[in-house]
Amino acid sequence: MRRALALLTLSLCLLTAHAQQSASGQEPLTPTPPMGWMTWNFFADNIHEKDIREMADAMVASGMVEAGYNYIIIDDGWQGGRDNRNNITADPKKFPSGIKALADYVHKKGIKLGIYSDAAQLTCAGYTASLGFEEQDAKTFASWDIDYLKYDYCHAPKDSATAVERYTKMSQALRKSGREIVFGVCEWGQLKPWHWAAEAGGQLWRTTYDVRDKWKNLSSDENAEGIIDILDINAELHAYAGPGRWNDADMLVVGLYGKPGPSGDMGGVGMNDTEYESQMSLWSIMASPLIATNDVRNMNEATKRILLNKEVIAINQDPLGKQAERKVHGGAWDVFVKPLQNGEVAVAILNRGDQAKNYRIGWAELGLNGKYEVRDLWEHKSVGKGKSWKGRLQSHETKLFRLKRI
Repeated sequence: MRRALALLTLSLCLLTAHAQQSASGQEPLTPTPPMGWMTWNFFADNIHEKDIREMADAMVASGMVEAGYNYIIIDDGWQGGRDNRNNITADPKKFPSGIKALADYVHKKGIKLGIYSDAAQLTCAGYTASLGFEEQDAKTFASWDIDYLKYDYCHAPKDSATAVERYTKMSQALRKSGREIVFGVCEWGQLKPWHWAAEAGGQLWRTTYDVRDKWKNLSSDENAEGIIDILDINAELHAYAGPGRWNDADMLVVGLYGKPGPSGDMGGVGMNDTEYESQMSLWSIMASPLIATNDVRNMNEATKRILLNKEVIAINQDPLGKQAERKVHGGAWDVFVKPLQNGEVAVAILNRGDQAKNYRIGWAELGLNGKYEVRDLWEHKSVGKGKSWKGRLQSHETKLFRLKRI
């Protein structure tokens, strides 16, 4: 079985060697991690085109689009079934103007539009999915001017070979659709997609079950991931990320504050702003897609400060495309190091503990020899020069630094 899977994977490599490149073949479709906003954790499947247009307006007005959040992704629940020619359709009550009109609206605002389907007959929420209709649905999405497809794996067999086959079939259909469409593999990491998803045509792949609006999973349910649970899985996968191929740690829950709904299930009672800031820092240094899911129309100042921090976003969007490597992991402390294109280095220091603590680290302990100027990206100022740093971190706080050698 292992040999057969290896042969299948090799064949897929040959068939889809350029799957993560643009049609021109010159550069990846996603040279940096995608950024945007997704409907699921705020609206679940209770979505309407009016809400999405309002979110697009708010993304422009708030400065999110200027900061780099340039996708709106419609998650599960948009589907209305199939017509008499088996073309997938949008729910006419939720999208009375149609998806194409919505795409036109957001495109005029400098935003790309994403949509959702599943590699089975039904989606996770029980709506019409794409198994057996891959080419037809891909052509429909292209005709609507869709830019991104999130492709889920509910109601599908749990073996790797089937997953590779189904994702490859849809990615090839997208490539033949006549439109460049980013392909997000949403298999939740159980079949280790970091080993095969790029070759199957994906530009990004989920590495864990769905994120919940909480710091840590305290239940026995593995599908109740908190920030720390996702961090500990994603942190070990740095070798698999790079331009055009990203480990997706799932959505930012910044600003949800325990809102009832998908992220509020399974103990998702909300977090404080220090913890939301940590998610932003950690997702950024791990080169995860930054996909917000809060109510952009009604953000408080703390949420704006976190989501719109351009210095932090620059770490995520650095063109070198490296995911940080965790250099320290033990007790209360995690330390991540990410090389940047201009020769500087990003360092994140996380206090995992439940009490404020003092910390000191020499840069040489991280493999960084010499002296550095240290810029705090949340305080927006230099906080020291030399061969080390020491300071105090609050419980669950992450310090995010940019180091320049001097």
